[in-house]
Amino acid sequence: MDLASRIDDVLAIDPAANAIEFEGRWTTWGELAAASAALGRALDAAGAPADAPVGVLLRNRPEAVAALLGVLRSRRCVVTLSPHQGDAALRRDLERLALPVVVACAEDADGGALAAACDATDTLLLRCAFGGDDDACVAPRGARTRVLDARTAPEHRLPGVAVQMLTSGTTGPPKRVDLGRAALEHSLAGAKHYEKDKAAAPRLRAGVAIIASPLVHVSGIFRVLQCATDGRAFALLDRFRVEPWRDLVVKHRPKTASLVPTAVRMVLEAKLDPADLASLKAVVSGTAPLAPEDAEAFEAQYGVPVLTSYGATEFAGGVAGWSLPDHVEFRREKRGSVGRAHPGCALRIVDPADGRALAPGEEGVLEVHSAQLGPKSDWVRTTDRARMDADGFLWITGRADAAILRGGFKVHPEEVVAALEEHPSVREACVVGLDDARLGQVPVAAVELHADAPRVDGEALRDFARERLAAYMVPSRVLVVDALPRTPSMKPSQPGVRALFANGDAGARGGAAT
Repeated sequence: MDLASRIDDVLAIDPAANAIEFEGRWTTWGELAAASAALGRALDAAGAPADAPVGVLLRNRPEAVAALLGVLRSRRCVVTLSPHQGDAALRRDLERLALPVVVACAEDADGGALAAACDATDTLLLRCAFGGDDDACVAPRGARTRVLDARTAPEHRLPGVAVQMLTSGTTGPPKRVDLGRAALEHSLAGAKHYEKDKAAAPRLRAGVAIIASPLVHVSGIFRVLQCATDGRAFALLDRFRVEPWRDLVVKHRPKTASLVPTAVRMVLEAKLDPADLASLKAVVSGTAPLAPEDAEAFEAQYGVPVLTSYGATEFAGGVAGWSLPDHVEFRREKRGSVGRAHPGCALRIVDPADGRALAPGEEGVLEVHSAQLGPKSDWVRTTDRARMDADGFLWITGRADAAILRGGFKVHPEEVVAALEEHPSVREACVVGLDDARLGQVPVAAVELHADAPRVDGEALRDFARERLAAYMVPSRVLVVDALPRTPSMKPSQPGVRALFANGDAGARGGAAT
């Protein structure tokens, strides 16, 4: 499957048919085709060559889907930009990436932080919208209409790369990863392994999928591209909320739904009428660990099995998961497993010290060999501790690093510490994860101030961090303390900081906890 050609073929099948429902309004396949083609022409006119990196601010909006498809159809590379990061972080991202052009929805392109950041970095900003004639769908902002030549030189292009996105950190600290076209095509084809209808010819399918995952996350992009290449209409939520999601399930009666563990717990706690979810044959859950008790409670309450999965951005999607037949046969015997390797993927558990492959049942670090990365790719070591049994079922047993998993997004404490320590009053910070019933974990921080610095409270430090970090990375609480608890080597003690929060913030300055 050639990704660009496949998208072209699907968009041309029936331009009048509905493609995306958002906030009660449908966008047709024809509108998607027109807007995405207009973007391709605008990029041509602006001087962006083939394989050029194009930043796309990925809000959960139909216009962002059109922008995503437009860049891929024109055989350029989508560089994902998060709308959830602070203004300062967005500007730093653009400065670091040196993109020739950025595409965004009207609400971001027409003034605000993105427009200011593009002005400051001399980046061409294009506005993606529906309506008007084809060439009016995408309009350059400002006087300049050409990209900078230096940014389109051959050494700045990304041949063969479909999407460059920021990882959530499964295989290490967050970094930008190139998802090759071939890898993405292989992953999309492999996802059909679990479908009954594996027809290869493009056609529009019955039924409506529901997508609530953020498009800036690999799970959101993957599901959108699944729909776009399979010819399946979908309802798009700006973010997951139980009631709007339930209403869409009742309206469209999908057979499967995708919910991150946090959303599984939210639906479980909402105690919906089981009849509302009667169409669902399964819920697929990934991006973060899901307690088997939650999966079992969901099935007991709603009669819908929860099929857990495991993957990472680096692998262009999932590498392991449960099928319904496996669930029927093994759900009790293999309780807590994330399933078996997908076709084309191989898994092994190794000793973290010497890389020696371990026997079934032994715990070590997970390594993945995925055909999605190419036939000559090496084994990729993750930062997840795991074990695997003789039947190939995989259990993720914990982290091999200090990452905090907040609602499916990995927060690396050192990044949060660095942001807090930019504040002139902060001498040192320590960030740890606390268990949270809804999100799994949340980051919290304790900070020690310079003795002669102006006093600052926790809420002000959270505001300071919010300007520098993505929203999910901002500590849920910041505690200002007279002195951080320390290890014998004088490093901040993570157990000691956790104890501060467990012990009612003992040692904090008055009013500092937020």
